[in-house]
Amino acid sequence: MSNKSAGSFIGGLLLGSALGTITGLLIAPRTGRDTRQLLKKSADALPELAEDLSTTLQLQTDRLSESALRNWDGTLTRLREAIAAGLEASGKASVELQQPEPEVSSKSTSSVSEHKL
Repeated sequence: MSNKSAGSFIGGLLLGSALGTITGLLIAPRTGRDTRQLLKKSADALPELAEDLSTTLQLQTDRLSESALRNWDGTLTRLREAIAAGLEASGKASVELQQPEPEVSSKSTSSVSEHKL
């Protein structure tokens, strides 16, 4: 599972748990007083839940940042290697183009012409 989908999963899990708890409390066969007390306890726990969610999201963000930096460093390394290889190949081709072609002597050219006839 990728870091992004893991963070989304955890966030969805926490949100779903909170919504499920609230829904369960509202439709549970309890007296109004019991339900209100239970809702008060849940509301009191909400800041802690929000803090846990915030911490989880921060950890996921840090992991994604580190992963992005590693990927970026790898990409830059490969790009530098590709540029160096391109410069090397370009230099070799330039040297080859600057070398004069060997001249063909007229003697060998005339003997080739005579054989063709």
